[in-house]
Amino acid sequence: MKQYIQQTIFDAIQGLGWDISSEDILVEYPPEEAMGDYTTNVAFLLSKKLHKAPIEIAREIASVLRGEQIDHVEAVMPGYVNIYSTATSLQNIISQVLQEQEQFGGSQVGKGQKVLLEYISSNPTGPIHLGNARGGPIGSVLAEVLKKAGYKVWSEFYVNDFGNQVKILGHSILGDEEKQYSGAYIDELAKQRPAEPTDPREVGFWAAEKILKEDIQPTCERLGISFDRFFSEKSLHTDGKVEAVLSFLKGKGLVYEKEGAQWYRSTEFGDDKDRVLVKTDGRYTYRLADFAYHKDKFDRGFDRLITVLGADHHSEAKEMKVFVEKILEKQEGSYKTILTQFVRVMRDGKEVKMSKRKGTYFALDDLIEEVGRDAVRFGFISYSATSHINFDIDLALERSEKNPVYYVQYAHARMASIMRKAKEKGLRMEEKDFSTLVHPKEKALLRKLRAFPDLIEVVADTYETHRIPQYGRELADLFHSFYAECHITGEKDLRIASARLALVVAVKTALAETLDLCGVSVPEKM
Repeated sequence: MKQYIQQTIFDAIQGLGWDISSEDILVEYPPEEAMGDYTTNVAFLLSKKLHKAPIEIAREIASVLRGEQIDHVEAVMPGYVNIYSTATSLQNIISQVLQEQEQFGGSQVGKGQKVLLEYISSNPTGPIHLGNARGGPIGSVLAEVLKKAGYKVWSEFYVNDFGNQVKILGHSILGDEEKQYSGAYIDELAKQRPAEPTDPREVGFWAAEKILKEDIQPTCERLGISFDRFFSEKSLHTDGKVEAVLSFLKGKGLVYEKEGAQWYRSTEFGDDKDRVLVKTDGRYTYRLADFAYHKDKFDRGFDRLITVLGADHHSEAKEMKVFVEKILEKQEGSYKTILTQFVRVMRDGKEVKMSKRKGTYFALDDLIEEVGRDAVRFGFISYSATSHINFDIDLALERSEKNPVYYVQYAHARMASIMRKAKEKGLRMEEKDFSTLVHPKEKALLRKLRAFPDLIEVVADTYETHRIPQYGRELADLFHSFYAECHITGEKDLRIASARLALVVAVKTALAETLDLCGVSVPEKM
């Protein structure tokens, strides 16, 4: 519908003889229902070109803006154009939902582009802690949204199983003077360690693989996250891809030797100093492996790379963007990083440590065990990735409207209950005539329902996954408000009752899809 409105505005402006790109026409949902179904600020963009006040331009646009699905248009100060849909166009969204069912909201905006989405990627030196766990729900939700928008998505967990941290893990298990990691899990690994090998790096390789299979992968499964591949950094070295990317960079004249080391000319791309690729002892830096990994992603045929990282990886993200766009010469937008801020766990208003396995910081397993998968996932994705989270355990355990995920799930369960009662009473939903749905609460639900397909496209474009649970809360809120004023099984007018039942079925479908995208359960009873 947004695209229809955008095109209609463009046609009206063209008819007035004014020049503007259709892509520059921003169509938004107004903050209040009284301001229409859609609004645009296009008059402000034209003001400088035409040397007219925005309100004058807005009035001219409003005078010629027409469309089959537009009831009327208003120009309001200081220059907005508010657009009101016809009642029929609003009501017809129900037919679309009933026909498309779980496919509602899907599109082909992605045009089948191949996207590689990498997230979590915690070091296999211990259980997943909250410092990197937040990327899990964000990444998995984004993957589902992109699939719904017509992209072909492949998800990976990059296993850092080759760097110095693996050698340190080996020292820690051996318990020698170079140990750094501690905790019950290290003690357990030390007991389970085979007699051979005794080399710290080899012990580290053994432990990293064990931690991945017995800790990290099961935790991901408990959080409802699956990956198409756990990609081993070690494989980049054994397959010769690290050496290959070094030769590739040398071929572009971006590597030089100095003081026994090999350096990357990063200052050519705005860095404050050049960076080491190969140390004086011949060891490769993590930077070179990262270059090899990202080159390998494109070599596998992916069109776009998305990586979810912690906020402390800002410099690495910037460096990789340069590598992709300047050195691999991929188009702008081919590489995108989502940086997540930190999570603090709170109880009784105070920060707490969750881990029962000391030495692993905040263990994700402990939080899942405490409050459940649904609360963790919904809580982690309910905020913008750029916002810090204070995860309130007390709130997550509440079974009331104060608990966001419970509130949304309860709305779905209530809709299911209404449908069961309607069936018991022999009430059948209307599938064609929705003209009776004119109550303000009904119209508010219809507007929100119609916004769902636009939401999918917006999130697929911006990667702002917090918009999905936000939509769920808003839809649940509008439903609860509707249910308080609009009777269904108790309505005497059969036409009204049947149309309202159809509205409930449609809203339930959209809410179920929203919860499913969030990766939380969709209860029929609570």
